[in-house]
Amino acid sequence: MNILVTGGAGYIGSHTCVELLKAGHEVIVFDNFCNSSPESVKRVQQISGKQLSLVKGDIRNRDQLESVLREFKCDAVIHFAGLKAVGESVEKPLMYYDNNVVGTVRLLEAMEATGVKTIVFSSSATVYGDPQYLPLDEAHPLSASNPYGRSKIVIEDMLRDYHRAHPDWKIALLRYFNPVGAHESGLIGEDPNGIPNNLMPFVAQVAIGRREKLNIWGGDYATPDGTGVRDFIHVVDLAHGHVAALQALTTPQCFAVNLGTGIGYSVLDVVKAYEKACGKTLPYTIADRRPGDIASCYADPAQASEKLGWEARLGLDAMCADSWRWQQKNPNGFKDSAA
Repeated sequence: MNILVTGGAGYIGSHTCVELLKAGHEVIVFDNFCNSSPESVKRVQQISGKQLSLVKGDIRNRDQLESVLREFKCDAVIHFAGLKAVGESVEKPLMYYDNNVVGTVRLLEAMEATGVKTIVFSSSATVYGDPQYLPLDEAHPLSASNPYGRSKIVIEDMLRDYHRAHPDWKIALLRYFNPVGAHESGLIGEDPNGIPNNLMPFVAQVAIGRREKLNIWGGDYATPDGTGVRDFIHVVDLAHGHVAALQALTTPQCFAVNLGTGIGYSVLDVVKAYEKACGKTLPYTIADRRPGDIASCYADPAQASEKLGWEARLGLDAMCADSWRWQQKNPNGFKDSAA
């Protein structure tokens, strides 16, 4: 198939492009590089030994999207393009609704105009809000405590509404838990702008010496060691989940599935595993809880196994080892090879 991958130069997008190319698909990356680098696309081609097409563009530009869908005779879309920093979404909610929600409206309009009726959407476990029970299954009520999470719920609702009006469409909503790690080659990985928002890239930057120490937000949660517990999933497992979702969309349908391991690791579990990977003791301090953070969050991944024939295979040691390999080879991310 010819697959348009919006946001395909980003962290999860680039790893998914590798797996799509390996599975024999033609890939067209559509990205504005606001939080990614063209270098990642070069490295995807290096890893896979295959070429892909790259178009610089913004998903709010319907005319350009239409043109790309027609030119490359696209059969399906995997939609990653979206802003994703929770804190920034609280400060700049309109920017998040404009990019994430309006951008998706424009994408769907372009797909409708060109007859492309298959989409895999990059959603998030943030749609569950503060868990009412654990593990989280797909029947858990949806809620969100920030504009980023709400933008994902709005888009999910929009896609469900669209499917009711157009039942011949094929739609998969993939709710990720906490993606971490990097490709085993060390060529692509997470390269956040500025101070990382997520735990593992921050730990990695402490390990490489870019940051002095890790702040652990909250040591008094009702968890085994007092630190927050999350479901960390290797980004390569996540990428395989997208290929599996595409293969599962053989008939018109609209479904949501969790992509997680079903295992909760604490922040201190991650620190210890990373120390093992890098062979260093990592300095940290326990700070006050952050507003809005929850104690525990992990998936019930049974439905992904049932619907997609997919399950996570890589554990915490592999996540940390691959992250450290990427960090060592690219201490300043893709900027190291910008020249």
